[in-house]
Amino acid sequence: MRTIFRPFRDVVQARFISRPNRFLVECELDGGLSVNAFLPNPGRLQELLLPGAVIHLVRDEQQAGRKTVYTAVGVNRDEWPVMLHTHKTNVAARHLLENRLIPGLEDATVLRQEVPAGHSRFDFLLRDREGEMLLEVKSCTLFGNTVAMFPDAVTARGARHLRDLAEHSGNGMRSAVLFMVHWPFAQTFMPDYHTDLSFARTLLAVRKSVRIIPVAVQWQQGLALGDKVSILDIPWAYIEQEAQDRGSYLLILKLKEDSSIPVGTGRFHSFRKGFYLYVGSAMANLTARIERHCRSRKRYHWHIDWLRSVADVHAVLPVRSSTRLECSLAEALSGVAEWFVPGFGCSDCSCDTHLFGMTGDPLNSREFHRVLQHFRMDRYSVGKI
Repeated sequence: MRTIFRPFRDVVQARFISRPNRFLVECELDGGLSVNAFLPNPGRLQELLLPGAVIHLVRDEQQAGRKTVYTAVGVNRDEWPVMLHTHKTNVAARHLLENRLIPGLEDATVLRQEVPAGHSRFDFLLRDREGEMLLEVKSCTLFGNTVAMFPDAVTARGARHLRDLAEHSGNGMRSAVLFMVHWPFAQTFMPDYHTDLSFARTLLAVRKSVRIIPVAVQWQQGLALGDKVSILDIPWAYIEQEAQDRGSYLLILKLKEDSSIPVGTGRFHSFRKGFYLYVGSAMANLTARIERHCRSRKRYHWHIDWLRSVADVHAVLPVRSSTRLECSLAEALSGVAEWFVPGFGCSDCSCDTHLFGMTGDPLNSREFHRVLQHFRMDRYSVGKI
């Protein structure tokens, strides 16, 4: 019987309050004490770090130069722990390798860690029956119900690792990348072409020379790693079809005060302060369309240009797709938003509107993230399109 693997000791739980910066979270301990904790994960994590979410903390009082005594190492999603500590992912990967739990790498032995090779440093050098192999490990915390994606933020470094691995493979050194998905219900893995199209296209380009191994792992209470490890399906043909610069998008604007502005021909519209979610599409040059919306100075053309002139861009979320989804997105958002602006941005379709409003930040809304996850990820698993 294997010893239970726990990379952390004396884990305590707290409630998430806010994230002041990429590497710091504010939490509330039992009893109401508010503390700051170091977050060793630069990812966006927006769908996980929601107000009130259960955060797993450990005390690190011996860390020199640290202003915080706590480190955030995990977060609950639907009562299931998700490990957040990116550096400990390698520790977990080594445990799985040494216990022969990773499908396809059962006969691999770890020779070294932190292996310099060319312009990069890779996580492991392995040896199996066929010889030596470079292995890079990536921690995946972005998933819907059964579909997982990586990365959740643009990663030029990740794309460089893929290219370097492909180069080593071409020179005779076998190479692989292990995506550890911290969600036991995942069945499918894809690169997040919505967020980082360059990484997705790079993964497609190297898939014949670099072995791609996505696995789902299960973390139990106390952040104990379970023995169950499952290999995930990669729908390459679907990814090739969808990972293009086209599709729909959600433009989130923040209006700081009530405003009355002319829209289009000069008719004034009243907008109450809050967050506005605009649904649009561009079936070619989606990136250029998004960049245009983000610019404050431009020739006004669409309804949203007038609102953009008095509101700040809060977020832009592409939903890349080979099919036009904006009307379906608008319908889904109507069930999440608090109000809508009739007739806005929908002159070329039968929708009531493509502009919705919310008092609070939609990025803090679990319901909003469910909508986004459906169209970005779980739409594939529902329809297998």
